[in-house]
Amino acid sequence: MTTRKVCIVGGGSAGWMAAAYLEAALRPNPRGTVEISLIESPNIPRISVGEATVPSIRHILSVIGLDQVEFMKAVDGSFKQSIKYVNWLHKDRHFYHHPFSRYRQLPIDRTGIDWLMSDRSIPFMETVSAQPQICDIGMAPLMLGKWDFGPPLTYAFHMNAQKFADHLRDIATARGVTHILDDVVEPVVGECGNIKAVKTKKGDSYEADIFVDCTGFASLLIEKTLNVGWEDCSQYLLNNRAVVMQVPYDHHYPGQVRPYTTATALSNGWVWDIPLMSYRSIGYVHSSDYISLEAAEEEIRAYEGPHSQSLSSRVINFKVGRREKAWVKNCISVGLSGGFIEPLESTGLYLSDLATVMLAEHFPFHDEDMDTMSFRVNRIMANRFYEIMDFINMHFCLTRRTDTDYWKEVQKPERIVPRLQAKFDYWKRKPPSMSDFEDQFFPGMPTAAIANPGGYAGDHRTAIDVAGLWNHESYECIMYGMDFMGDEYRQMLGNNRAPSRVANQIIQRLQTAPSKLPPHDIWLQRVLGMPNWGPRNDKWCSHGL
Repeated sequence: MTTRKVCIVGGGSAGWMAAAYLEAALRPNPRGTVEISLIESPNIPRISVGEATVPSIRHILSVIGLDQVEFMKAVDGSFKQSIKYVNWLHKDRHFYHHPFSRYRQLPIDRTGIDWLMSDRSIPFMETVSAQPQICDIGMAPLMLGKWDFGPPLTYAFHMNAQKFADHLRDIATARGVTHILDDVVEPVVGECGNIKAVKTKKGDSYEADIFVDCTGFASLLIEKTLNVGWEDCSQYLLNNRAVVMQVPYDHHYPGQVRPYTTATALSNGWVWDIPLMSYRSIGYVHSSDYISLEAAEEEIRAYEGPHSQSLSSRVINFKVGRREKAWVKNCISVGLSGGFIEPLESTGLYLSDLATVMLAEHFPFHDEDMDTMSFRVNRIMANRFYEIMDFINMHFCLTRRTDTDYWKEVQKPERIVPRLQAKFDYWKRKPPSMSDFEDQFFPGMPTAAIANPGGYAGDHRTAIDVAGLWNHESYECIMYGMDFMGDEYRQMLGNNRAPSRVANQIIQRLQTAPSKLPPHDIWLQRVLGMPNWGPRNDKWCSHGL
């Protein structure tokens, strides 16, 4: 039986997710055994803030075998059922939700076109999903007892990413992953161009068959050793910096723990607001070309309120783009070394998740498998990157804000991804539907191959969106939340349009919800042991909402 050695260079959430998942997914396997080691620098601080996730994180947790309650306790976790967007369309407190669950009308779903033709007096997602109001009321997605509330509500988590990494580390090492605390100083490349070993500061050398680069933006292996280039995508996503702050509940408790992430547009970017069990993580994501660091810090403190003046902050610089190949020779990049898209839709951990799952699924048990498996993984990772970039770009280019140069700039035609513009042009002729993602290529889409110097042998295709993360319903949510085709339908149908209608199933669910679902903070207190931080704010009036 073949034995393959995997060496993960770099820890943090990306490294330990890779270690714990690979260990769980690849044992036992009739094709061979896998020995995993992880080398982590004791001197490099982690880039970590309060993280929000997408529902796919539950696959990782399930494969590793993590108990949900114990996991949430370990990572200071809370539930995330939606992202609430505030001030994105206009600077007028307008908001809409992007929830994880929605009602589907059968046999033909006409909810989208019916809403487009209505007076739009009710936000679209509130007509097809109970989760926006469940979130705004502050309810948990689970009951305190046995579930008897119809279809389950889909959810993800808010978590402390450093605690997540530590939790995975403890599990992985207990199951046999070797943990090495040392600094990698010199990768050794063999005659065929593969990485043969890495040498460390302590003078040790570690050989492996497969190396996983989790060294973040430093990209020690994939870039500095194998010289894989970087595709800059800042033309379409302007933000490159974040001012980050933690607001402990023993310093200021807003009265509830929101069961959703809030994304509030400010003058030159937006601020995330992520509630955990002991603090809130907030971060002003912005473009350094449009606002100074001093002004950005002043603005996030104004957002939070006077109690933030005594809190410390830190700055995170980032770049938006992707590695031209995620997997080259015997090295695959996972996490920031492979690419980054700004955190608007909580895809940071997701991209690490995806790369790890793809490596496990395409694991090369023999040397002759390497090129075949890397060919497919590179294609999948590129398609998914562009899918995410299109979707996030949409939030910016549909805005109608004109109060600053920043918001005027993001609407310009040259700031819209050409693939996304082709989608918009198509969806002006027909609403989005499932078949649009069967093999998504619409008139007007670019035909250039994926940016990939050297190419894949025989592969000169452009990227396509296969709805691996977001389907037509997700596009409906953002587009209609941003009043897509609003002026056109108003001109076409006039002022005598029918009122927006809420599906009966949604009305019934909302009527029953208060007797079934506990407040989010009550669930956290009773199930996870979260402290009672203060009196509950049942009116839910944080930040004027």
